[in-house]
Amino acid sequence: MKKYNVAILGATGAVGQEMLKVLGERNFPYNELKLLASKRSTGEEVEFRGKKYVVEEATENSFKDIQVVLCAAENYISEALSPAAVKAGAVVIDNSSAFRLNDDVPLVVPEVNAEDVKKHNGIIANPNCSTIIALTALNELNKYAKIKRMVVTTFQAVSGAGVNGIKELDQQIKSISEGNAIEIKTFQHQIAYNVIPQIGDFDDMGYSQEEMKMQNEGRKIFHNPDLKVNCTCVRVPVYRSHSESITIETEKELSPQKAKELLAKADGVKLVDDLANKQYPMPLDTSNQDLIYVGRVRKDISTENSLVLWCCGDQVRKGAATNAVQIAEVLVKENLI
Repeated sequence: MKKYNVAILGATGAVGQEMLKVLGERNFPYNELKLLASKRSTGEEVEFRGKKYVVEEATENSFKDIQVVLCAAENYISEALSPAAVKAGAVVIDNSSAFRLNDDVPLVVPEVNAEDVKKHNGIIANPNCSTIIALTALNELNKYAKIKRMVVTTFQAVSGAGVNGIKELDQQIKSISEGNAIEIKTFQHQIAYNVIPQIGDFDDMGYSQEEMKMQNEGRKIFHNPDLKVNCTCVRVPVYRSHSESITIETEKELSPQKAKELLAKADGVKLVDDLANKQYPMPLDTSNQDLIYVGRVRKDISTENSLVLWCCGDQVRKGAATNAVQIAEVLVKENLI
């Protein structure tokens, strides 16, 4: 089997570390591996499959002889370095939001629109984590009945804000239990024993940046420019895995029974819907794996051709790292590198 030289840009962050882990789990056919990060991480050693790799500083000259770049860096770093990687001959799979809505950059969830990978011009964008979770859950329902409108509320884990989000929740819980003052650095307010209905800055209409991603990215991935989405994003004191309450309005009738039949066979989905035995998706059950759990499937009793469901998924894995590696696998399978 042909093997490829792979670089991970942002290799020391939570998503970068998970990308490395997923590469190993899925036996991606890599030859050489290069770990890139900011100057402050230069020189760190990372062990992977019995070999030690030294983290190098990421520069425009870091991509010689690299075929695949998995980018887990922030927007400004991706904007600065992804074009240099493409110029050097690599394909970049970018987890930042820097290029997601560019017309010449495919935005891909492999279970939904893998064929869009073929349209790449050097950069392929990974969607937002909540978008990946929702659209993986909804894909088969959309193919059967075409979704016209979505009303979504996300309940997003603190790890969605990176390692500092986890640390802040830990520190606040400890401080409160010891009767000490808490520190607020990562989130807008105390996150311990609280929920915060803000992720990202607000626009003139009062919607946050995170909330608009569901509509803008959903339209592009589903190839449906008329898709209407109303989204509310909430940060919750959960360590890992995002949860979403989703109401969909479809062009034709979709019964709960038919929806469950479709979900039971859907790629990347696990149907967990046994109310008699209190079985439904929860963050604890969906962490550290790649399936999107879907349950609580029921008719929307407020209107016609509308369905309600609840889903959970690991936003560090399927919502970021695994989705990126899956895109790389499509590139390999389709001989696009």
